[in-house]
Amino acid sequence: MKKRLIIPFLLLAIVSLKAQNPVSQFLNNDLLRNANISLSITELNSGKTVYEHRSNHSATPASTIKVITTATALELLGSNFRFTTELLTDGEITANGQLNGNLYIRGTGDPTLGSKHLGNPDFLNEWADALTKTGIKQINGKILLDADFFDTEGVNPYWIWEDLGNYYAPGIYSISYLDNTYELVFQSGAVGSTPKIIDVIPPIPNLFFDNHLKSTTIKRDSAYIYGAPRSNHRSIYGAIPANRSRFVVKGDIPNPDSLLIIHFSEKLQEKGIRITNASYDKKGKTTVRHTHFSPPLREIITEINVRSNNHYAEQLFRYLGANNNGISTSNAAIQRIKSFWQQKGLPVEQLFMKDGCGLSPVNAVSSRFFVDILNYMSKNSANADVFKASLPVAGVNGTVSGLLKNTALQGKVHLKSGSIAYVRGYVGYIDNNGKSYAFAILVNNANGTSSQVVKNIEKLLLTVE
Repeated sequence: MKKRLIIPFLLLAIVSLKAQNPVSQFLNNDLLRNANISLSITELNSGKTVYEHRSNHSATPASTIKVITTATALELLGSNFRFTTELLTDGEITANGQLNGNLYIRGTGDPTLGSKHLGNPDFLNEWADALTKTGIKQINGKILLDADFFDTEGVNPYWIWEDLGNYYAPGIYSISYLDNTYELVFQSGAVGSTPKIIDVIPPIPNLFFDNHLKSTTIKRDSAYIYGAPRSNHRSIYGAIPANRSRFVVKGDIPNPDSLLIIHFSEKLQEKGIRITNASYDKKGKTTVRHTHFSPPLREIITEINVRSNNHYAEQLFRYLGANNNGISTSNAAIQRIKSFWQQKGLPVEQLFMKDGCGLSPVNAVSSRFFVDILNYMSKNSANADVFKASLPVAGVNGTVSGLLKNTALQGKVHLKSGSIAYVRGYVGYIDNNGKSYAFAILVNNANGTSSQVVKNIEKLLLTVE
């Protein structure tokens, strides 16, 4: 009789324990029951798996893929790496300061030229002063681009049309300028009317717009600028708030390198250096007159991870594809990244990478792959501290400043967030109660809002101890 009573109680206890399992609670609800989820949380010191669900299955990572881009760049290039941009001349400089030749700008993908985030905002003045010191007073030729370090692809072919033309999906070129971003200033009227374009900052010659935008009752920016790479023709759809005297929407500069030449020419003329724009068709032997260095990589990856800067991430990603011929491609970058991590023993068959910033919905990565990278960077990398410090802190800064706010984990989690349509994910480190953990949680296609998904992820993370 006693045995008959014990068995049901044991079964009840087992069912009860299972129901109380944090992962089960996370998964078994109407919000996430049908979602594609890959989840892995591991204690770093022991290597013990704390939580796991479909950790070998790949899911769309969104911007969490920037963890892979920045970690790989640190390992391959080093934290002190700097992009270079060179000013070169061909021909000869005469005794009276005449350059009988052309001036070239040779770029290698530096995302910080004129950037509002990093670098010297007055760098054109520095460039002009450098040329003045060489004795050049007149350029009997042109300012030309040496922009063959990257291929001519411009934008990633796996980005969607809705994104192209917007500031967060800018063209990626050997010469980047002003974050490849302009501000389009509108004045909106009554609901249902078409807002007027009142300014473009900076002014861009020959850029024109088909304006289909509407003023509505919304309170946010819901405008989309559509346009192909290198094209000066842009179409605007969507909506912005009605009755605003000034409302700014950002787009990508179609030809940032050409705009750089315009601004540099103006700066040289301010310094008294005349440019004749005479034709010198053949490029002869060149001499480097000035080398511009970007801020170090450790600062660039911090910008990438804290602000989730797609432009910086994609420029860095493309740089990783540089080969012996000096022409870098996205495919070459992917192969180099996968080859590096394969050599470290990571499961690259679980990495489906198409870009470096996470904008492409075709990207897919497993939570295990993420955790393995985090584990490697923590235990085996000379750049461990730099990498971790590049990640924003939950409840403190960056894209995760509101995550885990006013909880026991505020300030204790370094992580990268990721969010595009139907995707929410977090990848990073937890330091709590004397223990450290690496984790990755990727949620695709939940039956609810993004904020609801985030609340469930927070609840799960708060159970890690």
